[in-house]
Formats: sequence, C-alpha cells, structure tokens
Amino acid sequence: MNNQIQSTSIIRQRGQLTIPDGIREKVSWVAPGSVVTVTQMKPDEIIVRPYSAKKNKVDWDELWRKINLARSYKGKYKGSLSKFIAKDRETRR
Repeated sequence: MNNQIQSTSIIRQRGQLTIPDGIREKVSWVAPGSVVTVTQMKPDEIIVRPYSAKKNKVDWDELWRKINLARSYKGKYKGSLSKFIAKDRETRR
C-alpha cells in the first residue's frame, strides 16, 4: 500500500513554503512551531524531516572526563593564572 501524497505548492518570498492541508492532516509532526531539518539530497530534491535532538545529545560524563583531564595537566608557571594572563596580554600589545 502506497501512502504517498503528492501536491503542488508555491514558494513565496523569503523561501516560505506552505505545506498543503492534506499532508499536514496525515503527518502529526507538521504543526505550527515544529522544528524541522531541511536537507538537499540531489539537485532536484529537498527532504523535510522532524528535528531529532537525539543526534545532538551531550555525553556529560565524557565531557566532564575531558575537562578533568585538561585540568590535570601541570604547567611550568607557578603563581596566579589571572596575573599571568594579564601580563601576557600587556606584553602582546
């Protein structure tokens, strides 16, 4: 069974495209305020999909592990880091 719906729309100023009622009624994620991804797959093909934050989840344990690793490195400078940065900035002017 083919559930494909085809319709015609007009791209308006600033690239605005109205998705036809027939498609909006069939697809629950197409609603005002929905966040979508728009991908050009071929020169004559654009795909609109619901945005999925799953792809961009932050692995907080890994992030904190890397922060702690960066903090663990010991430099040669002894003293206030703030004073070192201020002095370094003054000498580079």
